[in-house]
Amino acid sequence: KIYSEGVKMKIGLVLEGGGMRTLFTAGVLDAFLDKDIKVDGVVGVSAGALFGVNYISGQKERSVRYNKKYSNEKGYMGLYSWITTGNAVNKDFAFYKIPFKLDKFDEEEFEKAKVDFYVVMTNIESGKAEYVLIKDVFKQMEYFRATSALPFASKIIEINGKRYLDGGISDSIPIDFCESLGYDKIIVVLTRPENNFKNDKLNLLYKLVYRKYPNLVNRLVNMGKDYEVVLKKIKDLENKEKIFVIRPPEILKIGRLETDKK
Repeated sequence: KIYSEGVKMKIGLVLEGGGMRTLFTAGVLDAFLDKDIKVDGVVGVSAGALFGVNYISGQKERSVRYNKKYSNEKGYMGLYSWITTGNAVNKDFAFYKIPFKLDKFDEEEFEKAKVDFYVVMTNIESGKAEYVLIKDVFKQMEYFRATSALPFASKIIEINGKRYLDGGISDSIPIDFCESLGYDKIIVVLTRPENNFKNDKLNLLYKLVYRKYPNLVNRLVNMGKDYEVVLKKIKDLENKEKIFVIRPPEILKIGRLETDKK
């Protein structure tokens, strides 16, 4: 319930990441636009942040549109981009060419919405999550690169002397942070069905590749446990009707870097 006794409540929205699985979230947010469902603040992780901005700017179907149109472009994402640039998702094409030229992001509408929009990043030195308020998507585009910089698939992103990787490493579903912002109600959009946990078998590789960053390695090898803990909290809050959760009914058969347009 968004209204209580005629008084509008402050609504927060949490958007989990999950690579191209997050197109499920894009569909949910397009439905929000259809029904004129508005929120006061968003906390987005990884692809949840990348697609969430289109909801705030009111650009229905943009997330699906540009991914379908350019998914087979070798310069967009995939093995070719990873080999030639070190990033599976191409920096110049995905974060600059598309939003600035090919399928323009509406920065003006984003700012007019006056919605507090946060992205989550993982500081690889501390292993802790950092939350950044986005006021200008174009000027703060590197934060969107950082929140979605997948281990192994992306170079480490450096911003103002700090080094970052994907926000999902340290806070995959930032319900605690969203609660700290004081919203009356919180909507959580997940990209995994109920009781579907992470099963990471890459611990040895994490320890090898990121051995210079012990705090990061600690977060990486414990992602599965951390995810299970936050899911239990979400389920408890959901049962108490303190939050509203939207999740896919079954496992989405979509690869993290899916390029199949179907």
